[in-house]
Amino acid sequence: MERKRARLPHSDSGRLICPRVIFTSHGAAAKAPIATSAIAAACRIEGLILSAINRPRPSPIAVRVTTSSGSTGSCSVVFEMDMGKDIAYHIRRVSEKETAIFATKRSSDFRTDMPDSIYALILAGGSGERFWPLSRRARPKQLLRLVSAETLLEETLGRLEGFIPRERILILTNTEQESAVRKLLGNFPKENIVAEPAKRDTAAAVALGTGWVAARDHAAIMLVLPADHRIANRTAFQGTLALAADAAEETSELVTIGIKPTWACPGFGYIEQGKPIHLRNRADNDAIHRVMRFREKPNLDLAESFLRKGNFRWNAGMFVWSVPTVLREFNRHAPELADFISQVRAPENFEKALRERFSKLPRISFDYAIMEKADRVLVVEASFDWDDIGSWRAVANYFEKDKNGNAANCALTTLNSSNNIVFEEDGTTIALLGVHDLIVVRTQDALLICHRHEAERIKDLIGKIPPELQ
Repeated sequence: MERKRARLPHSDSGRLICPRVIFTSHGAAAKAPIATSAIAAACRIEGLILSAINRPRPSPIAVRVTTSSGSTGSCSVVFEMDMGKDIAYHIRRVSEKETAIFATKRSSDFRTDMPDSIYALILAGGSGERFWPLSRRARPKQLLRLVSAETLLEETLGRLEGFIPRERILILTNTEQESAVRKLLGNFPKENIVAEPAKRDTAAAVALGTGWVAARDHAAIMLVLPADHRIANRTAFQGTLALAADAAEETSELVTIGIKPTWACPGFGYIEQGKPIHLRNRADNDAIHRVMRFREKPNLDLAESFLRKGNFRWNAGMFVWSVPTVLREFNRHAPELADFISQVRAPENFEKALRERFSKLPRISFDYAIMEKADRVLVVEASFDWDDIGSWRAVANYFEKDKNGNAANCALTTLNSSNNIVFEEDGTTIALLGVHDLIVVRTQDALLICHRHEAERIKDLIGKIPPELQ
């Protein structure tokens, strides 16, 4: 029975990644030499015929492959398969055209609960201002060991282990911090660390990352993750991302991760969520909702009203989408950035476009450029713990406290002192006498002492500090 379908997308990877296959008896595929007959990956679990309109999981890929008949052919040129000419049948028995891959792997060896190709963009730039004097322009928050023996960037990579291979992870940093990032991640693929030549905010960074991913897989699912968050539960984190990836693939919409507020924080942006959305394969999951609108950082009274309403989530700056979906939104709302993507996605143009075009891109956040303008956005509620660690006051939550509320990462001696925060880079004993509500941070070349309620203004102090200490 002939099924007419739109032309299938093709791939340059030659991978076979599905538990079920089809072969063709007519058209271009049938004309291939019998030693390299065409096999196409693959159907949905239910056995639906491939469709470029209602794209199954994993993405269909047509390839020429070695057969199990002793031929000398090998996995070779990828070609397009026209479902208007080729007739697709399920393989129901072993034949001389069975591939070597499927002769050695069982259906159970293949994962069908995840999209077949997921990439991650880790945003690892930043100005290094909030945690001065420990942080500097060349050593921002994600390169600090604030709450554990690992830097926040190392922790971010660790959370992706077993979920996304490192060769599919791109780390974006800047020229001031590139050397420190490469030194820290000595075993990470060198070509997967890219330094932005100028500061152009998150819209340009996401555009650059999208082009990098599109050059490798034009139909991939893509995650965007900040490098400076604290998340302890890796299993729950990966589970939320898997759900978001499923939502992005099934709906072809932009997806963001929302954090259920624990208090009325005026320092975060908020996401107002609407009606729940249920996926075909996860019909019992209530964590996905339609985004009604994004809200800027509110004042305290408004933040308290958001908390009372119950349908607001913190915007954590984590996103998931398919490459075609985000390209569509760039074309609609940010054509200059879309044009940049079209240039960097060509591997031979990447370095040139980065060098010549990036610094000329508009300086705008991705939220402003795309997310707040897109008319179809989903939010997935995080099932994991989350901490932005935005100031020294937040860091103090991870330190031991004495009976007077003094928190420190080092040996501390106090007398008539309370509610102080102390960080000592080298482990020197600190003594406090008759002081209250202070932040004391000591490094090898600088000392900060400020009132704890002035923590958010530390960045205002940077411009007055000698340049060599900034």
